[in-house]
Amino acid sequence: MKLSDAVDRYIDYLSAVRRLSPATVGAYATDLRSFLQFLQSADIANVQDVQVAEIRRWVRTMGSEGMAATSVNRRLSAVKGFFSYLVTQEELLTANPAVAVRSVKTPRRLPPTLFEGEMESLLSIESRSFAGARTRALLELLYSTGARISEVCNADVDDLVFRRRALLVHGKGSRDRFVFLGDAAFQALRDYLPLRHEFLLQRGLVKRQALFINLRGGRLTPRGVAGIIAKRITDTGLQKYLTPHGFRHSFATHLLNHGADIRVVQELLGHRRLSTTQVYTHVGMDRLRQVYREAHPHGRRRESNEGEDSR
Repeated sequence: MKLSDAVDRYIDYLSAVRRLSPATVGAYATDLRSFLQFLQSADIANVQDVQVAEIRRWVRTMGSEGMAATSVNRRLSAVKGFFSYLVTQEELLTANPAVAVRSVKTPRRLPPTLFEGEMESLLSIESRSFAGARTRALLELLYSTGARISEVCNADVDDLVFRRRALLVHGKGSRDRFVFLGDAAFQALRDYLPLRHEFLLQRGLVKRQALFINLRGGRLTPRGVAGIIAKRITDTGLQKYLTPHGFRHSFATHLLNHGADIRVVQELLGHRRLSTTQVYTHVGMDRLRQVYREAHPHGRRRESNEGEDSR
């Protein structure tokens, strides 16, 4: 079978059978197309002609071109899944040639987070305007729930369950779960919703279901949320860079720092694997180390000349 035809069938399988989100399917398609282009340059057009050596050469080529290790590994993962499909579903191959190809080692990068005091400053918003109330409710919700930014942006008003102080979010792989509203997020939403209704009423858009809306009455997008967060950080004067996902990282780190069980945090975050959640235990330790070095008189490393005098 032609590789291009096999990829098309696999993409259809991911969408129709696996029922992955359009964004996820699109990412798989992009990664596999890049692999096909590489093979075409080597005059390899059929599924049966792909060898382990060619996949390894493709991985080395991406690295030599300066691609980040995480991106290389993501593409390699897509290729491994593709060949696994050809073995188990299409039965075109007897073995997966990509299994023998190891992922590229990646440096451990800690997720961006805020200290608890910094988060308190960021969330100290006093405003009775629609925009101000929306910002406060949005940021409180992100921090209170640890939900992904896509989950928050896709949430509708009907997903709120006030009697349970919870929000139903629609996670990856069509997996729904409830996330919980702390007192601050609960009150911020109660303040925001009447202003949201009035805002839409004035524009004849009362039937809009999106929980968070932009200034045109449409659904707020992740890019729009990033802009709101960036403006809020500037207004607060924090010398930090924080993405919307940084609220999710801060949520997990602060819970673990206060003794929450890691498996509970895993459930709250909607992670399939515990290993995905375990990175936050390292974040907590690095935060403690940073505070120690900055606060303790002998915590910082001495200058080289001081070190020589002490010997």
